[in-house]
Amino acid sequence: MLASLRSAAVLGIDATSVTVEVNVSQGLPLWTIVGLADSVVKESKERVVAALRECGFRIPSLRVLAALAPADVRKSGNGFDLPIALGFLVATGQLRPDAVTSLVAIGELGLDGSLRAVRGTLSVARMLAGTPGRHTLLLPRANVTEAALVTGVHLATAHSLRDLVAGLQRGPLPDAERQMPATAHYEPDSPDFADVAGQPAARRALLVAAAGGHNLAMTGPPGTGKTMLARRLAGIMPPLTDSQLLDVVAVHSIAGTLSDSQLHGRHAPFRAPHHTVSTAGLIGGGTGPRPGEVSLAHGGVLFLDELPEMQPAALEALRQPLEDRMVAVVRKSLRKLCESPYACCPKVFTPPGRSGVGST
Repeated sequence: MLASLRSAAVLGIDATSVTVEVNVSQGLPLWTIVGLADSVVKESKERVVAALRECGFRIPSLRVLAALAPADVRKSGNGFDLPIALGFLVATGQLRPDAVTSLVAIGELGLDGSLRAVRGTLSVARMLAGTPGRHTLLLPRANVTEAALVTGVHLATAHSLRDLVAGLQRGPLPDAERQMPATAHYEPDSPDFADVAGQPAARRALLVAAAGGHNLAMTGPPGTGKTMLARRLAGIMPPLTDSQLLDVVAVHSIAGTLSDSQLHGRHAPFRAPHHTVSTAGLIGGGTGPRPGEVSLAHGGVLFLDELPEMQPAALEALRQPLEDRMVAVVRKSLRKLCESPYACCPKVFTPPGRSGVGST
């Protein structure tokens, strides 16, 4: 029997629709996952089998083939456990096919059947918000608050695979409870600018840079407070707008650096990579393209300490993002340009120099 349901894959910081097809046929017991899946996705068969067995579902000795379409798009991450498990239950007759018709499922399964958080949930919700028709985004409970930032998307969740299947057998899933804590309870992660005593010229320069979105270079002997001042710059940045908040949460969710303060506090992010950071770490990239420090500082401050000690190639790679306010990563293994309109370089770029060395 063949079962089909929808899921999503994250490429860069954008999500793309994926169809998960599960076919169960006679033959030697074997699980196969195809569709340009990485090692994490291929390992999902072990997690799915253990979760199904722990939740009390039947696992007949059959040949199981899970295909992730389109086959020429690379699939990575841990979010395909849940759709593969649901497809298996439909294919083996343990769940009605119409119960998963309108679902878009993402989530990792624990060996006990619990649903665990995944990265890139906000990007998936954004994709569904721009898709015609009514779809229900089925996701782990830990990701509900993040996905709830996108309006117009029906969200559903469950504590475990057993509870989820029981709910699907009763009928349509209820709306997930969206808990949006008050932003006033979340303090900024950066130190307070009010702690600075003296330094009137440097404070004035920081105020102008924060107000106008200018780049800033600070030079001087060690111990004069350059790093101390720069680390407090994010504290005087204006709160993020609704659009900026969605962009920042999307980037940090995919990078795995999302915190409650970023999710609810509307504070400008602050990134301070070490001076040995690589070009890919600064700009972004990798086998499965991930945001770099420039994108992680979107809407906030990118602080480059010991600027003259950085690799020349990394500094040269900053030229185009500073001019275009956009990061575009191209890899030969990708079928198209991995580009995002909200992976811009930060609003304020703050590179203090070393002792007595000017840097721009």
